[in-house]
Order: sequence, then C-alpha cells, then structure tokens
Amino acid sequence: ANDFVLSLLVLTAAGMKADGKVMKSELDYVRNFLVRQFGEHKAQDQILLLRDILKQKLDVRAVCNQVKQNMEHPLRLQLLHYIFGLASADGALHASEVKVIQDIAAYLGISQKDYESIRAMFGHDTQSAYKVLEIDENADEAAVKKAYRKMATKYHPDKVGHLGAEFQKAAKEKFQKVQQAYETIKKQRGFK
Repeated sequence: ANDFVLSLLVLTAAGMKADGKVMKSELDYVRNFLVRQFGEHKAQDQILLLRDILKQKLDVRAVCNQVKQNMEHPLRLQLLHYIFGLASADGALHASEVKVIQDIAAYLGISQKDYESIRAMFGHDTQSAYKVLEIDENADEAAVKKAYRKMATKYHPDKVGHLGAEFQKAAKEKFQKVQQAYETIKKQRGFK
C-alpha cells in the first residue's frame, strides 16, 4: 500500500508541475482526496511528503512502469481519472497538463481509446458522450447500446471495491458519466 501511496504522490506532483505552477486549487483537491482516502492524520504526512517530491526531479516513466507491473487495469484507469480531476481543479485543462497526462497514460499502458474516454468525462458536449463510450458518432443504435454495456461493466464500482471509499466514489462518478453519455446520445437520437 505504501508503494501505491508513493506512486500516487509522484504522479500527483507530475500533474501539478505540468503547467509550471502549483495552484492552491490543486493542493486543496489533493488534500481533500488524501483526507477522504486515508484520514486526516495520514493525509498530513502525505502532504509533507508531496511537498518534498514537488522539489525533486521526477522520473515519471519509472514510476508508471512500476505501477503498470503492480496494478490491475481498473486501478490504473482510476489513477488516470484522478490526475485529470487534479488537472481540472483550477477550472481549466492546459495543453501542458494534457501532454503530461498523455505521457502518463502511455507509460501506464492505457490505450488511446481509454485515455480519450476518461478525458471526455471532463467535457460536456455530445461529442464527449461518444468519446466516453469509445464509439464513433455514426455508430448505429445497437452499437451504442453494446458500447454502453461494455463501458458500464468496465467502470463498475465493484471493480475497485477493495481499494477504499475514495476510489469507489471516483468509480461511481465514472460509472455515472458513462450513464450520462448514454442518456445524452439516446436523447439526441430519440431512441429508447
């Protein structure tokens, strides 16, 4: 578990440093996450550790390789979702942040489709809905329904149940985004 926390903090630092400045909104996001995941006391220690890590030169690729070897796919998707949330904490996704997150996703062995699906969860248009479900905008009704079922299974909160409340909550959020994307497309196309 400690390896996991350290990996999480290094990737957090990489995300925070991506746009060249560490924002208070990002620190608040991380602090809230850590407190909910590990409790107030441990979170304090982790924030101190994070401040140290932020001062160091990071080997993001090495950390990601370690995570990739020791962590199941649903967990790595969860991690990517968390880093997108962190990057969006100041209300905007900067190009430099997107670049770093793309690198992290590639190092973690996350496919381009999965990456785009998670990124689209932070967008709010119909185009995003198709990306969330990992389908083309001209997919037929059967393909839309099939994609929805596949994604709902992939992001089911039970897949990360053993990881604690915070990851389960994030999984529920992703699961809801999949459902919202499906509803958006259904409404746009007028099918039941």
